[in-house]
Amino acid sequence: RRCSCRAQLRMAFSDRELPTTICLFDVDGTLTEPRLVIKPETSVFLQKLRKKVVVGVVGGSDLVKIEEQMDNTARTAFDFTFAENGLTAFKGESELKGDSVLEFLGEERLQKLINFTLRYVADLNIPQKRGTFIEFRKGMLNISPIGRNCSREERNAFEKYDHEHHIRKTMVQALQQAFPDYGLKYSIGGQISFDVFPIGWDKTYCLKHLHQYGFTQIHFFGDKTFEGGNDYEIFSSPDTIGHTVKSPADTIQQLADLFNIA
Repeated sequence: RRCSCRAQLRMAFSDRELPTTICLFDVDGTLTEPRLVIKPETSVFLQKLRKKVVVGVVGGSDLVKIEEQMDNTARTAFDFTFAENGLTAFKGESELKGDSVLEFLGEERLQKLINFTLRYVADLNIPQKRGTFIEFRKGMLNISPIGRNCSREERNAFEKYDHEHHIRKTMVQALQQAFPDYGLKYSIGGQISFDVFPIGWDKTYCLKHLHQYGFTQIHFFGDKTFEGGNDYEIFSSPDTIGHTVKSPADTIQQLADLFNIA
C-alpha cells in the first residue's frame, strides 16, 4: 500500500522535482509578521519553491483569517491548506474531512469551560481589556486575556506585559487545575492569546491528512517551536523534519539554502 501511495503521489505532483517531499509552514512569524498579510516577495519565493516540492500551510486560526493573511490565495498558492491545525483542511480547493471540539466535549462541558474562562478574565487586573475574549472555532477555543479586538499598539503592549507578568501562563495553569479530566491541551502562541483543544489536536493533527499520500519527507517551518509553543508538537514529531525560524526573511533564507533556490 505504501508503494501504491507513493506511486500515486509522484503522479499527483509529477510537475515537482521532488514530488514526495512536502514543506509545511506556520503562518504568524514564519510566512508573515503577526496578523499581517504575506509580502509579495515571500509569495514569489514560495512559487519558486513549489516547482521543487509540495507546499502546505498550517495555522491555528480559522480559514477566513488564514486566507486574509495569505492575500486570499491559500487554496490556490498552496497544495494543502490546514486551518485550525487541520480540523478544516483542503487539498487544493477540495475540502477534506475534519472534526469539531463541540462534538468532543459536548455542550455541558463546553459551557463550564467557557463560564470559568469569562469569570477568570473578569477578575484579571491588567493594563487594558477590549473585546472578544473567547473565539469559538471548529477545532478549538482561542482565549485572549486582553481580547482579540485590541489594536496593533495594544497587542504589542500586552505581549511585552505578558512576558514580564506571565498572564497567559498563569491562566493556563488555572484552567489545567480546574478541568484536569477534560482531555484538553493548552498552547500559547502569537502575541495575545492561547489555544485550548483536545489532546492530539495540535498541529500534528494535520499530518493525519498527509499520511495517506506517503510523503518520504515532511519539513515543518515554524517560530514557536519551544516546549509550550504552538509549533512544538509538530516540530518535534518523529514524522517531520523541524526547522526553527526567526522571521519570514529567515524562512526564505533557510529554504533557499536547503533546496538551492536562487
